Amino acid sequence: MTTILRLPKDTSELTIPDLLLRNVQDHADLPALTWYARRGRTTLTWAQVRHRIAELAAGLDALGVTPGAHVLLMMGNRPEHWLTDLALVHLGAVPVSVYGTAAPDQLAHIARHSRARIAVVGGAEERARWESLMAPGGEILGGIRQLVVVDEDAVGPHLAWQALARPYQPDRFEETWRRVCSADPVTVVYTSGTMGDPKGVVISHRNVVLNGVALDGVTELPDHADHICYLPFAHIAERMLGIYLPVLRASHVHLCDDPANVAALVRELHPAEFFGVPRVWEKLAAAVRTGLEGLPAERRAAVAEAAKAARAHVRCRERGIPPGPGLAAAYEKARDEVLRPLLEPAGFDRLVWTASASAPMPREVLDFWAGLGIVIMDAWGLTETTGALTLNGPAAFRLGSVGRPLDGTEIRTAQDGEILVRGTTLFAGYLRADGSVEQGTDADGWFATGDIGRIDEDGFLWLTGRKKEMIVTSTGKKVSPALVENALKEHPLVGQALVHGDGRSYLVALLVLDGETAPAWAARNGIDVPPGELPAHPAVRAEIDRAVAAANARLNRTEQVRRYRLLDGEWTAATGELTPSLKLRRKVILSRYLEVIDGLYGDHV
Repeated sequence: MTTILRLPKDTSELTIPDLLLRNVQDHADLPALTWYARRGRTTLTWAQVRHRIAELAAGLDALGVTPGAHVLLMMGNRPEHWLTDLALVHLGAVPVSVYGTAAPDQLAHIARHSRARIAVVGGAEERARWESLMAPGGEILGGIRQLVVVDEDAVGPHLAWQALARPYQPDRFEETWRRVCSADPVTVVYTSGTMGDPKGVVISHRNVVLNGVALDGVTELPDHADHICYLPFAHIAERMLGIYLPVLRASHVHLCDDPANVAALVRELHPAEFFGVPRVWEKLAAAVRTGLEGLPAERRAAVAEAAKAARAHVRCRERGIPPGPGLAAAYEKARDEVLRPLLEPAGFDRLVWTASASAPMPREVLDFWAGLGIVIMDAWGLTETTGALTLNGPAAFRLGSVGRPLDGTEIRTAQDGEILVRGTTLFAGYLRADGSVEQGTDADGWFATGDIGRIDEDGFLWLTGRKKEMIVTSTGKKVSPALVENALKEHPLVGQALVHGDGRSYLVALLVLDGETAPAWAARNGIDVPPGELPAHPAVRAEIDRAVAAANARLNRTEQVRRYRLLDGEWTAATGELTPSLKLRRKVILSRYLEVIDGLYGDHV
């Protein structure tokens, strides 16, 4: 827990503007927000941040933004997004961040459903996307009348973001934000729409503050820690980690507008904390493995020996057993002489808190990082739970689980294994098209999450899969695809996997080679072909055969994969197979590869 949290009133009554004022009163000159451009880095202190927010709020007020109004934001991880979001909150308005990869029909749905009249967008590319949806009368989408564009001067009827800020009246600014209540919406987050139209999840100030305080009670971070903000603000995880938690903790946000630059930023900052969805940790692990394989044999042996000590040390911590003197000394030596020097060039040598969420993490990935002395604290939650609802922490964790419930929350499982939750961080409800809010819980306050899992005797939650994604074979057996996919991905060559078998007599899989590991593996094995030809190479196929056989050996008969197809080309959010939070869009993939899947069954349906 951080030691700097002076809370100006009862936590259940706090708003984000309350906390921002506290930051100016207590930490005015500390860095709050940094971003990077060709001309260098720019940093604002907490006092400067609040001044900018007040100027933007005055401009938005003049533009006609009123309390309760929804405003769409589509700008990526950049200061204009962060500052505009908080300016809207100080007006009592509701910022709605939109994924930059959203399809036109999703943009249209969100615009109409939210009843937004203003959209703030990044530049010419985003402006063109919105203009392409303009109605004959000049109105964009479902009622949006004003585009504010960041990277351009005024274009036609559109307003330049730089012209938005204006001198403000302090008395009016202070009076306006003080009318905001903790029960008011701080945002609406639209789900990624993997199972249909995105739903608007209404999140209140009270939700984010109570969730932040509960998270802060589990984590162990230094005061004013750096946070690298690179996941989309349209996802609840980055809204909590990149906006609300930094305001609560008075920490320092580093905006990274291009995820490809994250590794370089980590190398520069050597942060104390880092969050990544499972696919991010998988790709980082693949990159580290590739680097390890290039080391001299003697150095690789030293790393392997250090990894044994690190994993043994983690197992003791996991069981709550103090490591013996011999193990403690071996781990300290391994950490100081091998692991930290190994991690230092990558910027991971000072990490004290690493976490993941969004989907189950493959156990092999957790074990790999544990061997480097990095324990990834897996968490679980949904947009509807304001992000993390269960969490592993340094004082109590189980690798492979998603932790215990945070303070103020409860979990239980229904007869079919569906996880039900109740507590203070549950959302206000789903936004209706008429502006009203539909309650999402039952009469007793329980919310059915759609996730399947079990709770062990120590209170740790273990995920099995999504209820709607469960495979039911032709023999009536139920299989969690995520369980099988993670087993397949335990081999480093397998970067992505999708398992299918609904209504069939056995399972098949679509597999994608890991883009980092496969070329290095090929070079090490004397295979000199372009990356696009690797899936067809006999040696690669033989290795994948062994990977599938190894996964099947750990699965029961119903869960085993009978046939597979190795595809070329990685699945990405840009190509549509992944959500912006890097989860599989199963319907999209199954539709695109329908003939391939049918071919895997052939005459054996």
